Amino acid sequence: MTTAPAVEAVLAEHAELELRLADPSVHADPATARKLGRRYSEIGPIVAVARELASARADIVTARELAAEDASFAAEAQELAEKIPVLERRLAELLVPRDPHDGDDVIMEIKSGEGGEESALFAADLARMYLRYAERRGWSTQIIDSVPSDLGGYKDLTVLVRSREPVADGVWSALKFEGGVHRVQRVPVTESQGRIHTSAAGVLVYPDTGEDADVEIDENDLRIDVFRSSGHGGQSVNTTDSAVRITHLPTGIVVSCQNERSQLQNRARAMEVLRSRLQALAEEEAAAKASADRRSQVRTVDRSERIRTYNFPENRISDHRVGYKAHNLSAVLDGDLDGVVDALQAAERAEAVGS
Repeated sequence: MTTAPAVEAVLAEHAELELRLADPSVHADPATARKLGRRYSEIGPIVAVARELASARADIVTARELAAEDASFAAEAQELAEKIPVLERRLAELLVPRDPHDGDDVIMEIKSGEGGEESALFAADLARMYLRYAERRGWSTQIIDSVPSDLGGYKDLTVLVRSREPVADGVWSALKFEGGVHRVQRVPVTESQGRIHTSAAGVLVYPDTGEDADVEIDENDLRIDVFRSSGHGGQSVNTTDSAVRITHLPTGIVVSCQNERSQLQNRARAMEVLRSRLQALAEEEAAAKASADRRSQVRTVDRSERIRTYNFPENRISDHRVGYKAHNLSAVLDGDLDGVVDALQAAERAEAVGS
């Protein structure tokens, strides 16, 4: 594969972005500045490796010329000769097209499934796991909507996860693999006989494209309901109808927001979530039409697919897509997701390079 034209294009883009980001007027629009900053960060590693490779290629020519007169330069020439193929492979890997959303923030929906209260409690465990993981990564989180269960679990939870600075490998690059059915095997707190039960919770994750989403929404396609925000056990936490539920009639997508301070703020936030949902749906449909064999073996937003099992008696976590297993379930549920995320990212990279 010839990488030179691609590298030149990236170097030119990087230089242009550098100029634009140095322009104070660009930062008057935070959304544009964030988008440019994210792209600048994304191609930064390519530029760094390309420059290192160019330097190594220039240095080896000099080292070989000097080695003809001074044998002490032969070792340097040999070291560079071994380094250059490594850099070439690394550059080729970096030039493989990335998921365009890797730098994006995400919206996660966690829903209880079969299993009643135990499923709702497990949904709360998953929510805590993601919140703790986000904390470890230095990301910010905001619960947009929640429907608690009687025992302290969640029937439904929507959370926004954002990186604090524009980065190439953002929240989506790590959490995009989480969509699907998560199964738990343990003795529920509601089980009096000590028997192990199996229940599940569903996770949907999609990029937080919000106002940047390339979708048009007809107000006539929306049904908007307002209601009072509620806490655990159905307790009202607001004396006014400030919570908002928006139903997109053509698709049946329902979005609720009750954690902002006013009905207007809740409606605006719910519309952002709806736009992100519709954008994700449009992209999934486009990808399905383009290729029935698209790269979806690793990542899925289909909650009907069981992706992972959390086995409490054996302290084991198993990801069924890549055969990952580890006996550190307690640590994982406390937010130590690095092992499974690394395995999934490695599988995605291997598939991208091989395709």
